[in-house]
Amino acid sequence: MDMNDMVIISVDDHISEPPEMFDKHLSGEDLATAPKLRTNADGTNYWEYQGMFMPSVGLNAVVGRPLEEYGMEPSSFEQLRKGVYDVHARIDDMNVNGIAASLNFGTCVGFDGGRFHKAADKGKARIHMRAYNDWHIDEWCGAYPGRFIPCALLPTWDMKATVEEIGRIAKKGCTTVSLNENPTTQGLPSIHNEYWEPMWKAITDNNMTICLHIGAGNPVPHASQETPIEAWITTMPLSSCVGAADWLNLSALQRYPDLRIALSECGLGWIPYFMERADFSHARHKAWTHSDMNFNGQKPSDIFRKHFMVCFIDDAFGLQNLGAVNEDMVSYECDYPHSDTLWPKVPERLWETIRHLSPAQIDKITHRNAMRHFSFDMFRHHEREELTVGALRAKAAAAGVDTTPKSAGGAKPLAEGEALRRITSGDLFRMFAHHAKTAAD
Repeated sequence: MDMNDMVIISVDDHISEPPEMFDKHLSGEDLATAPKLRTNADGTNYWEYQGMFMPSVGLNAVVGRPLEEYGMEPSSFEQLRKGVYDVHARIDDMNVNGIAASLNFGTCVGFDGGRFHKAADKGKARIHMRAYNDWHIDEWCGAYPGRFIPCALLPTWDMKATVEEIGRIAKKGCTTVSLNENPTTQGLPSIHNEYWEPMWKAITDNNMTICLHIGAGNPVPHASQETPIEAWITTMPLSSCVGAADWLNLSALQRYPDLRIALSECGLGWIPYFMERADFSHARHKAWTHSDMNFNGQKPSDIFRKHFMVCFIDDAFGLQNLGAVNEDMVSYECDYPHSDTLWPKVPERLWETIRHLSPAQIDKITHRNAMRHFSFDMFRHHEREELTVGALRAKAAAAGVDTTPKSAGGAKPLAEGEALRRITSGDLFRMFAHHAKTAAD
């Protein structure tokens, strides 16, 4: 096997939703009250929904820009690479990057549908969330069968509606849902509450996988408002450990042995220590915590290896120590179009970090594990030979896909008398507050 023989599925990419996404799925008052893309006086875009204002944040869609132009400043669709919001251009960008298939999370709606959860009018929110699922499954994923893994949202503030939506999207062929890893942040009961029992049953009855994306529930911590932003970005994947520990102690994993969870954008290298620590803590404390009620004599690491898929963007250390995790529960993610994405050079970097493994292990990590865990059979639509890195890049070359970095207007200039300094967490919070106020005004 060489680099061009790889078949790569990315289990974590993102969409900056196009402004017309609801047009074919709603009408009348339902369409009029759906989320709307607006434009500020400075030309930047933001989404408006039920009194909420969500700027189009830079790092969410900087793919194809020169590195010096990265930043969190709100941007406009005109500044984005077309593949960020157009499914046909996305396929071109997947081809040139050697990506056979992709699972996509939303942006303006939140990774977990958080915007709908925050809406005051939950009746409208349910209608609009359902329409988002229809757009995502039928239009975005349906445009290219076998190239996308559909990932839907659930109205978990209403359990009856949640179970109904699981059944509805299952009939459309959707096998994945994205949830908030800590629903108490949405004012809902914790995952350990009996409130969720109907959902666990519906998820497993319909053979679905749960995605828990970083940043959707538990906060991604930073030390202070003066903390340089790079320190914050460095620790972002590690924030998954809080949710992972909580879900690892979920009693439903015993009642539903087929329940499948993916920790989206969590990374790999820290997982062996996490499992070791969980086993040690359990051994030392189970006598008084009564945690064996959840683990039934098994080690926490056994439960983790069975139920949790871990997903990585760039993790040479983790791949060198693959024997410390379950190689059947590791998958690759590209994170297009976010700032961590290595587009259009994913195959080169991935091959560099994975080439020491056997061909069977490489196949597992690049696509076989994802196909199994997400119940996704892309080979039902395409021959394997059509989806290799080499074949997809040949198709992109024939189509003339241009990967030349394109400026979105140049690096932000310093104001007169302003000294060059590191960007901090506080800078971002102040900027977001300013743009939200500008949109509201």
